[in-house]
Amino acid sequence: MSMIVLLDAGTLGMLTSPKSSLDNEACKNWLASLAYQGVDVVIPEIADYEVRRELLRAAKDRGLGRLNALKGMLAYAPITTAVMLMAAEFWATARKMGRQAAEDASLDADMILAAQGFWFVTAMKRSSRLRMSVTWRCLPPLGSGGRLVRVWPQAVSGNSK
Repeated sequence: MSMIVLLDAGTLGMLTSPKSSLDNEACKNWLASLAYQGVDVVIPEIADYEVRRELLRAAKDRGLGRLNALKGMLAYAPITTAVMLMAAEFWATARKMGRQAAEDASLDADMILAAQGFWFVTAMKRSSRLRMSVTWRCLPPLGSGGRLVRVWPQAVSGNSK
């Protein structure tokens, strides 16, 4: 049973950072362990955008090189029209509830990531591969019986492995 992990910008930033820190190295080891165990790891287009724009702004060429290399090794989930329509619904609903995650004029990448994840989850409701979590640190080693795993369905296009 193959699992799929969808990266967010924070995790992707740690994975592409040339700076060696305990957290960055732990995150890189986590990714290596997933790959070793056959887990499909996916870079959502919105996470790539968030990390890439900051690397470009700060002229961090090494980080850009690492991001491009990682993008070439992992699956890539492009933003689709259906995802953007759902993100707009999420954005409007959050504001009506008084729970906005960003300024009204902002793009609100979190809503796009949430919509992309929701789109994948909806497509996989019948799959036993579906589990959720908050951060990469919540992912237990495979085979540990843990249930906190951010996993998305195989319905990812643009796989560039």
